[in-house]
Amino acid sequence: MSAVPDSHRWRFFRAGGFDQVRLDSADDLLALESLDQKLWVALACPTHGLEFDPTTLQLLDADGDGRIRAPDLIAALHWCGARLTDPELIARGTQPLPLAAIATHDEEGARLQQAARTLIARLGKDADDASLSAEEAETLESLFAREAFNGDGVITALAAGDDEGLKTLIGEIVAVSGGRRDRSGEPGIDRELLQQFHTAARALAEWQAQPAGQPAILPLGAATADAAATVDCVRAKIDDYFARCRLSAFDARATPSLNGSEADFQALGARLLAAADAAALPLARIAAGRPLPLTAGVNPAWAAALGKFANEVVTPLLGARDELSETGWQAIGERFAAWHAWQAARPADALAERIAATLSPERIAAITAGDGEARLAALIDADAARAEVAAELLAVHRLVLYVRDLAKLAENFVSFRRFYARQEPAIFQCGTLYLDERSCELCLPVLDAGKHAAIAAQSGIYLAYCDCVRGAEKMTIAAAFTAGDSDNLAVGRNGVFYDRQGRDWDATITRIVDQPISLSQAFWSPYKKLARLLAEQMEKFAAARAKAIDDSAAAAAAKVPAAAAAPEAAKPAPFDIGRFVGIFAAIGLAIGAIGGALAALVTGFLGLAWWQMPLAIAGLLLIVSLPAVALAAFRLRKRNLGPLLDANGWAVNARARINIPFGGSLTQVARLPAGAERSLADPYAEKKHPWFFYLLLILVAAALAAVTVRSLGV
Repeated sequence: MSAVPDSHRWRFFRAGGFDQVRLDSADDLLALESLDQKLWVALACPTHGLEFDPTTLQLLDADGDGRIRAPDLIAALHWCGARLTDPELIARGTQPLPLAAIATHDEEGARLQQAARTLIARLGKDADDASLSAEEAETLESLFAREAFNGDGVITALAAGDDEGLKTLIGEIVAVSGGRRDRSGEPGIDRELLQQFHTAARALAEWQAQPAGQPAILPLGAATADAAATVDCVRAKIDDYFARCRLSAFDARATPSLNGSEADFQALGARLLAAADAAALPLARIAAGRPLPLTAGVNPAWAAALGKFANEVVTPLLGARDELSETGWQAIGERFAAWHAWQAARPADALAERIAATLSPERIAAITAGDGEARLAALIDADAARAEVAAELLAVHRLVLYVRDLAKLAENFVSFRRFYARQEPAIFQCGTLYLDERSCELCLPVLDAGKHAAIAAQSGIYLAYCDCVRGAEKMTIAAAFTAGDSDNLAVGRNGVFYDRQGRDWDATITRIVDQPISLSQAFWSPYKKLARLLAEQMEKFAAARAKAIDDSAAAAAAKVPAAAAAPEAAKPAPFDIGRFVGIFAAIGLAIGAIGGALAALVTGFLGLAWWQMPLAIAGLLLIVSLPAVALAAFRLRKRNLGPLLDANGWAVNARARINIPFGGSLTQVARLPAGAERSLADPYAEKKHPWFFYLLLILVAAALAAVTVRSLGV
């Protein structure tokens, strides 16, 4: 949509490092179509994961794709503005909506106001001086949805009233077709399902009725289906047997091979046999023109199947016999030909199969012979006749919701005024996380922390992904830490999350995206790193010394028995005075160098004027901390809300920065209340040590050592 210049005078405010449009009046909202969309903060947002009325979002999402775009918002504003006598009600978010505010200058407006009057009357309120809230409109729509005829073209068992036959039929259609969801939420049927069901049922009923008029279809009556299944089990082997016999009649030389090769029988004779091992061999011995034996001389693997075939098929059709000729076998096939043709004509669509599996043939015949289809069609027509009432009711509900919510949505979409003004949370903020003596107000719902972090990391914001649990409910959030430090933040730490409804959730950190948090953290980070390094080295040194002492003690204990057995202790090595003089000299030089440096540092510092000493200390601190602070300040100024929202499906159109002051307002650090009393007397505090006195003694000793070494050198 291109920008169209007009006479509207836009006003902007600056927040987050960029210009955002002010939407103070209905004129501003209704003129959004002419505002260049490059100046919109967002161009699209999802309909889920927002602290916003889901019904309003669903109504705005005209194409049902789960996203709200600029044209959706513009169209809603234009429709809403045209339905009101005073469009300023939109800018004020008026709730409830006065009945007199609905414009009646056109036919649609007149119908809308009349529908609103009808609804208000159903609430028992005075239609001449009344208003309608979103809750009341939703209640009325819910009541209408639960009526038997609610205008959606779908009927449930409720529409059948006291007619148990129609109720049963509706239930059967729903059972085999899956049904349609009625406006009330209950399963029902519409005209399409009704027609599909009866079309399939009629085809199935006609097919099921064919044997009654064609006796040849059931040569064995009710036992035909089982007999046909028995024939199918042995058909391939019997066809194979007679084909082999015909080949043997053609050339007698083929007979030995047709009965199975010698190698086949040798393989069988080499192992422990079961009847099934001979299944691949012919049904009986092959010979030219030989009938198929049904009892004696039959392949043991097929003896049971042939016995069943003889009892259930051959005897009823051809009479009792011990063998079957090829002519008799062909006669049996002809007797079942009509059956197989009938089975091939069976309705094969999925709906017909489900009907046949669910309903008996008698019930299917009764349904198709009755007038249930016409009576249900009449009920569906009666329901569809109320579609206009449903549309008017929905329009009233839509108008009430739009008047209440559109300005709020625009200030969280066209601009981020609600977010930067800090008067109320933005619609993308889902609550507040309390953890590590801080409250984080910038929290977003997350479906997949891994996918979200891949994009959200570009925001430059320190993020803690938390799994939140409340009873059986679970969700994941991404909490932004924008003040304090990260010293005590780690995976596994627990806190409490309060959602926008005030409900508390147990929260546990599961993933961290590490970024700078504050300038104070950057300032002290070099000293903390140095302290950690020194502590680690001291721990390593102490651990090494403890291990050395333990090893020495263990070695000494192991040598005790050997020393007792030795006739004479080894003589100690003679004292090498030259070696130790060299060691002492080296130690003296090292102490002298260190002492000289410390002495020069102390002498230089003490030689400063009193007012220069704080400046020297501050300069030293700046030399150490300034690079870290400068780098952190540069990165903190670039923090961007856009990637954080893009990871949730938004299309953010601006660099919505979170600078240092604004970031400090999003995360509150624990502070004592104003006027609170505080006692500094801690009975369990560690004893204080005169560290400055000890440090002074060390410096003096180092200086004296340096002077002594120099004197000896001279």
